[in-house]
Amino acid sequence: MADGPSRKIAIILPNLRGGGAERVALASATDLADKGHAVDIVLLQEGGELLELVPAAVRVISFRKHRFRHALPNLVKYLRTEKPDVVHAVMWPVTVIAVIAHRVARSRAKLVVSDQNALSQQIPEGSQRRLLRWTARMTYPRADVRIQCSKLAAEDLADLSGIPLDTFDVIYNPISPPDDVSGTPAIERLWKGGHPRLITVGSFKAQKNHALLLRAFARVGDSKATLLMLGEGELRGPLEALAAELGIADRVIMPGFAVDPWPYLASADIFVLSSDYEGFPLVLAEAMHAGLKIVSTDCISGPGEMLDGGRYGRLVPCGDEDALARAIEAAFDEPPQPDRVRARAAEMAGPAMIERYSELLLN
Repeated sequence: MADGPSRKIAIILPNLRGGGAERVALASATDLADKGHAVDIVLLQEGGELLELVPAAVRVISFRKHRFRHALPNLVKYLRTEKPDVVHAVMWPVTVIAVIAHRVARSRAKLVVSDQNALSQQIPEGSQRRLLRWTARMTYPRADVRIQCSKLAAEDLADLSGIPLDTFDVIYNPISPPDDVSGTPAIERLWKGGHPRLITVGSFKAQKNHALLLRAFARVGDSKATLLMLGEGELRGPLEALAAELGIADRVIMPGFAVDPWPYLASADIFVLSSDYEGFPLVLAEAMHAGLKIVSTDCISGPGEMLDGGRYGRLVPCGDEDALARAIEAAFDEPPQPDRVRARAAEMAGPAMIERYSELLLN
């Protein structure tokens, strides 16, 4: 039940397509609904693959707009008619639109904005970077709470926008593991008996740099090693072509997007993150909770903090396929330490993080 009076809370997102930010928002919505609050998930665009994870107690409202800015009148109307007590907007530029709508609607709701990436890395130099800098500087100070997903991501946005660093709250992304993390016979068959088993999870887009992972995997000496790439995206075709060109297509498995990644993680030995940048990669925390050995690029902003500079996994420079290949081969031979890695995941992304979201939204 709710601590104190029940509140009406609106969580505003671009959509519910697969991604770490969306899963964090769902975890927060579920926690708040379980505590007896009325929760709306407000989507500016169409729903997405994660709609099936929305609990029955949470209402979904979708504006179905192609461009975010076109949803501004809808959001103003929603705030005026529904009168939520708390508004939590997730990810720039949705955050900016929410701040503007909040003011136009003269809403009295507590306003919270949060981001899930190192924005200076996500937004290229040029007019869009200038737009990010200007809109964040003009709108974020009008929010009651500003949340970033890691210390470095907060520093990044503070440097970019000129907003004082001490006005940001850092909450590491919480994970929502099932009670039993185990594989399935169908997933076991995907591996075709290969060992060691490497897995990566993420959308096939430039940020994740899966091409680097494929080139590094091709350098690995163990011809029995198998790589499973769980995800989907616009770069699937080029990645499949690269795997064929490198002569490793028969050892690379691409089963597509999965709403539930846990059975795949449970079936693997090593998790590899090859991203050029992140915020706080939820999949890395999930892999740690699954007890896997970890190899990751030391990208801005999450992996270095999560792995404590390399104490809980191997960190390599971004874009260095030789270093990534060597780290993978070294991980083959090291003994797994599932309990130690799992404890670190609980420390960084356990229930305390979702409770912190609740505290900042409600208090």
